[in-house]
Amino acid sequence: MASLVPFLRAADARASAGWWARLGFEVEWEHRFAPELPLFLALRRGDDLLFLSEHRGDAGPHTLLYLYVDDADAIAAEFGASTADTPWGTREVELRDPDGNRVRVGERV
Repeated sequence: MASLVPFLRAADARASAGWWARLGFEVEWEHRFAPELPLFLALRRGDDLLFLSEHRGDAGPHTLLYLYVDDADAIAAEFGASTADTPWGTREVELRDPDGNRVRVGERV
């Protein structure tokens, strides 16, 4: 099986994981070389895997991810946002995680 796993930079990986939990992601595992060193978390949502890293060199700021869901309106409501229909056949909402990464959440309509 092959898969692609994006890395996102997180200033506080635990706080970011809490934000991502609102999108259905759960912490699968974590790693820290020593108590005073940066934290690395792996989050899972079904078959989707996402890495949150406090290590400065792992990812740049303000990445854009696209997340397909079954109900974009429910996700938008969870975050106090609204959806919009696109010309390419999706209903979308764009969110920002605590670190400024953009997450475009879309539902095929």
